[in-house]
Amino acid sequence: MRQDSYEYILKEIPLFAKLNSRQWQILCSVAQFEEYRKGQIIYKENQPPTGFYCVLRGRVVISTTDPLGRTNILEYLHRGQYFGIISVLTGEPHSVTAQALNDCVLLSIPRQDFLRLLQRIPQLGIDLSTTLSRRLKRKDLHPKTIFESTVIAVLSSYSYTGKTVYAANLSFGIAQQTNKKVIIVDICQKDKYHRMPRLLKISSHCRMCNLSKVVIDQKRLEHCIISDKAGIDSVYFYYQKNDSRWPNMLVDVLSRLVNDYHFIILDLPSSRDKTILRILNQADIIHLLTNSTLANLRRTEKLIKVLKEEFAFPISKIKVIINQSNKFRLKAEEIKNILHQDIYATLPHIRKKVSARVVLERPQEDYSRIIRRIARQEGNCLVGLALGVGVAYGFCHIGVLKVLEEENIPIDVISGSSIGSFIASLWALGYSSGDILSIVKKFRQPKYILNLLDFTFPLLGFIKGNKIYNVFKQYIGEKTFYDVKIPLKIVATDVKKKQPIVFDRGLIIDAIMASCSMPGVFAPFTKKGEMLFDGGVMCPVPTEVLVEMGVSKIIAVNLTPDREDILKRIEKSKQDFTEGVQTIKKRQWFSLKEYLRKQLSTNILDFIFSSFEIMQSEVAKKETQLADVVLHPDTTGLHWMELHRAEDFAIRGQQEAQRHIAEIKNLIAQ
Repeated sequence: MRQDSYEYILKEIPLFAKLNSRQWQILCSVAQFEEYRKGQIIYKENQPPTGFYCVLRGRVVISTTDPLGRTNILEYLHRGQYFGIISVLTGEPHSVTAQALNDCVLLSIPRQDFLRLLQRIPQLGIDLSTTLSRRLKRKDLHPKTIFESTVIAVLSSYSYTGKTVYAANLSFGIAQQTNKKVIIVDICQKDKYHRMPRLLKISSHCRMCNLSKVVIDQKRLEHCIISDKAGIDSVYFYYQKNDSRWPNMLVDVLSRLVNDYHFIILDLPSSRDKTILRILNQADIIHLLTNSTLANLRRTEKLIKVLKEEFAFPISKIKVIINQSNKFRLKAEEIKNILHQDIYATLPHIRKKVSARVVLERPQEDYSRIIRRIARQEGNCLVGLALGVGVAYGFCHIGVLKVLEEENIPIDVISGSSIGSFIASLWALGYSSGDILSIVKKFRQPKYILNLLDFTFPLLGFIKGNKIYNVFKQYIGEKTFYDVKIPLKIVATDVKKKQPIVFDRGLIIDAIMASCSMPGVFAPFTKKGEMLFDGGVMCPVPTEVLVEMGVSKIIAVNLTPDREDILKRIEKSKQDFTEGVQTIKKRQWFSLKEYLRKQLSTNILDFIFSSFEIMQSEVAKKETQLADVVLHPDTTGLHWMELHRAEDFAIRGQQEAQRHIAEIKNLIAQ
């Protein structure tokens, strides 16, 4: 891969995404791009510091070796995560071993160059400081066994929101989905009732720590930690209402726990007490629970306002979870307008006495499915699926979805361009691959395409698109992006601004029409004064939108032919022509004439689509570099306008997914 290809990937890394042109030139002047083969050592524990590293492609495993020579894995790093920074800044030997888990591409900056880089771009130092401080936190007092940790605070402004049940299930979900160490830290006022031990079926006489003590030493802390057979730990604290020392004591405890756990789930009392809110300064993320009743939404809105204005919490740090109740359900847009905040997730209603282990005991329930998706998002192991362009070629996506369903491959977010946006929307709304195939099989005759074309005077395109709109609407209806089962991203192209537009709110049908409006064929889709065209113009395989939202594991379906595909098609045409001539020799002259007419005839749609394929092939190649697994079904012998051959296309997609299923499963397991 060329250096400019690596730079394309580098620009998608959050740490570097905000650099201006001057800063970007400075970075590129010292950046090195190194390739490592699977199993190759990048650096070893106790070796002198080498430099700063950032994963661009592949996976890196971080480990240490104990006195008996056993390897202890601390962390798996993926795209955008960096390492080697502590040794670079301190000059001390590496405290861990870094090894390529599979074939990798890394950004490497030698130590002296990196130190000079921080002087010239101070903003990088600020962005790195949070990660660095967490990795160094209390390392001098308690040996660190975890590479990096995340503190998630679960909070509500009022009681009985399902907060404690959510905190418990989130903990189980994160442990299950990431295979990392998780601990629940349950905090309660002394005269209040601890619900977590009962929900987890822990003895009522479980050990508890008093935060109002002068000190909680390491031995006492370890004595109070209770291990659960499902793989998570929990520890229980209480405090005196009028004691001002307990927040400092809790901070001291947390600074030790970050050395031993990847995730700390703080179950805080339901309150707007400012002493409790100050504890949130120790959290990396806040999960704020509420339900959809108007009164409770108003309470939550006031709490959000306090967090933002008085405690300066950034919006990105506050994630609102709606726990649906049986009554008084407001629409998502109405809830958002009340809270002045986006909704992070909506949990379906569950019974009051639901188990805190519903994720483990009833994994098929919608509540469990959503918790698992949240867990993967917080665990930086989201799985995304990008469906590319291709008109009838797009029916290959159906076969891919069939394999993913059969193999229980979790997909947390799906993106689509052009025909991929239609297939992605149906799947995100809950249609199965079988349902989608039944829908598109209605294009059962080659002539059916004529029923989709409503010709107009070709000022901006010679097809209006109203008939196709009506076909889409039969299955999409008035559904919005808040109605989907999994997050959906649809990509279109803004004609005037010459940039991609990502739809993730509003009516899905509008987004699909914009994404499917092929330039020169369809009139552009207009919305709020914008003229929008086919998403495939700039994003034929929409992986970039997944990277931008933090998806770390991407499966891409690329249906755009490359040079090799085109040569295959030419060879197939020659073969068909030769076979046709041999057949014609046994027939009358008029048969040869008919054969040649079919083989040599073409139309303006073929010209336009072929031009698109040539243009898109290079763009698609770049976009697939952001994916971990790329599926490229063989469509030789099939034509992009053969809408009546949906089953044949689906079979090609299914075969391609089956060929790569081991690779996909390996990606999910990492």
